[in-house]
Amino acid sequence: MKKLDSPLLLAPVFEPRLWGRQDLTPIYGGDPRVSAALPAALRHETIAEAWLTDNAARFLNGPVAGSQLKDVVQAYGEELLGPANAGPRFPILAKFLFTSAWLSVQVHPNDAQAHESHPGTIGKTEMWYVVSAGRKAEYLLGVKPGVNAAALRRASRQGKIAALLRRFRPKPGEAIFLPAGTVHTLGPDLVVFEVEENSDITYRLDDFGRLGPDGKPRPLHVEEGLRVARLDAPPLRNLARVELPEPFGSRRYVLACRYFAVELLTLNRCAQMTSASYRVELLVVLSGSGRVETASGWWGFRSGEPWLIPPGAGKYRLWPRGQAKIFRCYVPNLDEDFLQPLLRRKIPSRTIAKLVFD
Repeated sequence: MKKLDSPLLLAPVFEPRLWGRQDLTPIYGGDPRVSAALPAALRHETIAEAWLTDNAARFLNGPVAGSQLKDVVQAYGEELLGPANAGPRFPILAKFLFTSAWLSVQVHPNDAQAHESHPGTIGKTEMWYVVSAGRKAEYLLGVKPGVNAAALRRASRQGKIAALLRRFRPKPGEAIFLPAGTVHTLGPDLVVFEVEENSDITYRLDDFGRLGPDGKPRPLHVEEGLRVARLDAPPLRNLARVELPEPFGSRRYVLACRYFAVELLTLNRCAQMTSASYRVELLVVLSGSGRVETASGWWGFRSGEPWLIPPGAGKYRLWPRGQAKIFRCYVPNLDEDFLQPLLRRKIPSRTIAKLVFD
């Protein structure tokens, strides 16, 4: 097999949902890549999610062009993922979400709970970054003080669980952390970047009486959800914004936990980058365009694109056309990747504690 020695571009997998939309501004608005990536039967559907590291996402360049991510993970193993991430699946699931209505109220198990109920699976801790928020945008995060499981069970049966949850107005650029067990949902008029453990175990507590494509109510998982819900979980929202100058522009340390870390790089000039020898990294273009350059060639990048940086990629450069914003996501060493860099830059420990979660 040929070596994975350069940045690799993936084609997102677009998913229609009842709560999605046809206007995918500002990420893919008017972009012919969307219609080109959809089967003809789905081109008039409302798109709700762009799965950036879906198992079925196909590579568009390099020696694995045309192959699906799941097959490359199996074939290349550590050469793609790095020894720190070796396993049967890509370690991080990243998505863009586009909402026109409320999603279902849901909760996810932690790793131990997931394995107990579904052997061989993992739980889901996740984060949201608010890309844009319209006039009607809201989200629900966590249970109101004093609400117990019995009250949630009754409200779920009545389709009124939203009244028992904390309600917030999102702000563009806001980061939100959702540990496993946090009851949550997103409202309409939002574009959100989501990063999570690569798991799709979801327990639906309320679907607002919505009918599925078959005309029947979608199933709820009330007892399973209440078993894993953390009713005392605080709403970890509007996290501290720590953005520090870099030679290329700036780096915002968005948040980090044991499962993933997210940085936001603002590129005003060329960024000299080097792959990590022990892990794969994911770059997701939030806005702008430019070039990815290596010693052997270059490729253009633009908003909405996911790029994998395998350990063997070595040195590469990111040249923005004007300004570009790019998320950098990876499974961190919390001390080396977040705690120590922030302490060296004189960020107070109390501020770091609002960004780094163990």
